[in-house]
Amino acid sequence: MSSIPASAHLRQSRLRQSSIPFRLSPLAAVIAGMAFFSGTPAYAADEKTVAELQAEISRLKQALEKNQQELIAKTGAQPETTTSFEAAAPAVKQQPDEPQALDTVVVRSRNRIERLQDVPLSVSVVTGKELDRLGAHDIDAITKRAANVSWNQGNQRTSSLSIRGIGKQGQTEAQDPSVGLIVDGVNYAYNALSSSYDFTDVDAVEVTRGPQGTLLGKNTSLGVINIQTRRPSFTPSADYSLTYGQRDRFKGTLSAGGPVVDNLLAWRGSFVVNRGAGDITNEYNKDLSYANIDRVSGRVQFLLTPSEDFNARVSVNLTPRAGEFTNGRTIYTPTPTTYANGSVNNLSTDAKTRLGRSWFTQSGYSYERDYLYGGNNKNVNNDAARPLVTGSKGASAELNWNIGDHTLTSITAYQDYHFNAVNDEGTPFDINRNSGGFWNDYQQTSQELRLSSRTGGFVDYQTGLYFIDVKNESNYQKIWGADAGAWFASTTQYNALNATAEGKVLLRDSLANLKMYYNSPAGTQSITNQSSAIFGQANWHFTDALTLTTGLRFTQENRNNTASSVITSNGDGAILNPSVVNGVTLGGFDSYYNSAATDKWVLNGNVVAAGTPGAYLVTAGSVALTTSAAGAAAALTQANAAALKYFGVATWAGLTAPQQQQLAYAQAIRKKEIGVVFNSTRAKAFQAVQPAFVVSPSYKINDNLTTYFSLQYGEKAGISQFVNGISSPVEAEKSTSFEVGLKSALFNKTLILNADLFLTNIKNYQQSVRVVDQYSTSIDPDGKTVYTSATGNVPKVQAKGLEIDGVYAGIPRTTIRFSGAYNIARYKDFKNAAQPNEYGYTGAPAYRDVTGQILPGASKVSFNIGAEYRQPVFNNQEFHFGFNTAYTSKYNSDNSLSDYSWISAKYITDISIGLGRSDKSYDVSLLVKNAFDDDTPLTKSWNSYTPAIPRWYGVVFTGKL
Repeated sequence: MSSIPASAHLRQSRLRQSSIPFRLSPLAAVIAGMAFFSGTPAYAADEKTVAELQAEISRLKQALEKNQQELIAKTGAQPETTTSFEAAAPAVKQQPDEPQALDTVVVRSRNRIERLQDVPLSVSVVTGKELDRLGAHDIDAITKRAANVSWNQGNQRTSSLSIRGIGKQGQTEAQDPSVGLIVDGVNYAYNALSSSYDFTDVDAVEVTRGPQGTLLGKNTSLGVINIQTRRPSFTPSADYSLTYGQRDRFKGTLSAGGPVVDNLLAWRGSFVVNRGAGDITNEYNKDLSYANIDRVSGRVQFLLTPSEDFNARVSVNLTPRAGEFTNGRTIYTPTPTTYANGSVNNLSTDAKTRLGRSWFTQSGYSYERDYLYGGNNKNVNNDAARPLVTGSKGASAELNWNIGDHTLTSITAYQDYHFNAVNDEGTPFDINRNSGGFWNDYQQTSQELRLSSRTGGFVDYQTGLYFIDVKNESNYQKIWGADAGAWFASTTQYNALNATAEGKVLLRDSLANLKMYYNSPAGTQSITNQSSAIFGQANWHFTDALTLTTGLRFTQENRNNTASSVITSNGDGAILNPSVVNGVTLGGFDSYYNSAATDKWVLNGNVVAAGTPGAYLVTAGSVALTTSAAGAAAALTQANAAALKYFGVATWAGLTAPQQQQLAYAQAIRKKEIGVVFNSTRAKAFQAVQPAFVVSPSYKINDNLTTYFSLQYGEKAGISQFVNGISSPVEAEKSTSFEVGLKSALFNKTLILNADLFLTNIKNYQQSVRVVDQYSTSIDPDGKTVYTSATGNVPKVQAKGLEIDGVYAGIPRTTIRFSGAYNIARYKDFKNAAQPNEYGYTGAPAYRDVTGQILPGASKVSFNIGAEYRQPVFNNQEFHFGFNTAYTSKYNSDNSLSDYSWISAKYITDISIGLGRSDKSYDVSLLVKNAFDDDTPLTKSWNSYTPAIPRWYGVVFTGKL
């Protein structure tokens, strides 16, 4: 299925001169150019009738196809570009970019140049030219131009791609993406690699749905997005674009290339600078804005063609590190005061309660005036947040040899990615200097070898080997500030500590300057994933009309994860550490006090029996000591030191009961925030051989109508991970997809209309689930089973629906592209989902059954429609107008499916209107993004939302040098 480009084109990078050069001859170029008119009413003066022109064009098209096949048969090589035809203008008065015979659009989804209408898969195609017209260069904008694929907004690390409503769930560092991304033949095995770049100088984007792997390097369980940039050519060119717009936006691009040594070495470079302010200001520092843009990138490629039987393309890309504010673009709203069962929410841990404490109100700050609704002007006010810093670099070498009737291809690639987030809790107070930010360095090295037979005959095939090695060094870090104790204390703890000068010091020191790395041995979590695969696919041509495609893959997965959780700096309250947590000695002590109200002994907030043997002993002075004599002496020394530091009393025994209680409260605050610590541990590895296959017959009813059926199966590797320091592996995800489709060329090939019905069943879908927290359960004083949310497996998920895709070019100088889907993505079996916030009342079940409910992020109805109109004016001038509208029906933005998180139906329209020369030597356009200023939030929770990106407009200058 295809979103056919407005102007389909094929760029030929020529090989060294031969009797049939590897570029279209002038005659072939004229033939291809004249083919533009095959589906479009003629408007240029010509003595021939329309019928005569169409008959001639039909003959010329056949000649072009024969020329192309002879060229491939002689050289054994495939053209260097990808998806469509681009040819020189014919002698008649053709307008640039007029649509061609639409059924000649070709793709390389299966590593061959072939007609899109002959591919028995659901495929959408968008050309780079179409993306350029509306400035659609980031992954979000690209997905708005293809059917049933979406970009789920998070930050650069947590965003994700989904197809057919599946795949929204955020990724862990050890988890493969469900939807793969390929750039110039290199598979990206990490979601974050798709989120921090502008994809400029793009030739085409192809979206292929369903499990992949029998042809591709990296297997995927839901589909793949294949981005192909423009390749080097021996024809010199240099194109530029300058954009100036709202919010200090500047974007400059330059793409140039040509021969270095005629017929031997060519190059192409693409360079981008993209900067601008965001729409939301940080009131703490008004020079900082959220959703700002700060990106610089470059890609240089070289094409070497020393002989007819060998060519090589080497590519190097670099995106230097830069920062963009993505996290914290949040507007807070009042928290509901009742839960789903009607019980009262006392807001004990809510920002309203915490910010109402004198510790914070003495500065003049007001919850109602300054916190809610972005200070009532939809801004943020963060003291500690920093921009998310990302950067990447990589290189690849693609070598092609013609060996008899086969082509051997080798793709060797390296890619890395850096991410660093420093977050804030959303206030101007010194609570969290980093409220939980990931730092990670990702590296992948891959090698693919592929052997392709020549097309034609009874069977053609491809087979290959693939290997990828992934290393991800990461940590999750938190840093607490001087106001953290007053924020995280319970109401009882705060009131007791804030009542005296000594208590206030304890309140501050309980967390001030404490630093931790979670899941990080010596500061770093080490994830290593290795995949080795053998794959093959064959097309069996039983008749000219009937073809059967079969494919098979086996992948050996070996995945490991080593981690720990450590305190990297004790800060001001080192003396307040507990003695031992989870077997890790922290060098402190544990405070007991007697609760007069209940006449029970309390250890750091938990009721215990005095004198209970085991991990602790209660001794004189109510100090809890470890059972070892050495530990007891050390703990008693720490307890006495704490008494002296905070109360001026030489020993713990000399403290009054209220003083002991204050010290115990400060320790309880600290211990709760420290959470689980554990020494360096290796999680259970995931090791398995995973199959994938495809069976897809197609039948060509006539030249304008093809039908097909496909059965695709694929697996996504399991995960090696921890939950609170205990190994908690995740099983492999298994996807089976059925599809029946129809591809048609109607109304004299002026309308391409493709459609398919699909059914996808997934077993062990990987997403956040509710699991037993084994560590917390083991230390719970009441013996209760404690649950937490972690990545796990949903037993069954299903998606089914209808997709349509097409283009209409029957109106002179106009092209209309459209695609849409009706999609039902449901949980077929999910009994242990996390409870949303409205089920946080006392006594609520730890999890709930959401079987039958729609997946988060899955709209039932989505479509996009785009059109372009071009009109000659003046002398060699051209007026053009284009737009794209993307619509989604309502969906739930919360992974726990909260009733407060529904996003209403929305549509985003981008518009471009401009004037330029028909030869593209220059053009000036007005570009408007979100032209109708749709303000539907991107996400919602029960007490916050992420606002939409508002309307933006700018002027774009493009031309040739």
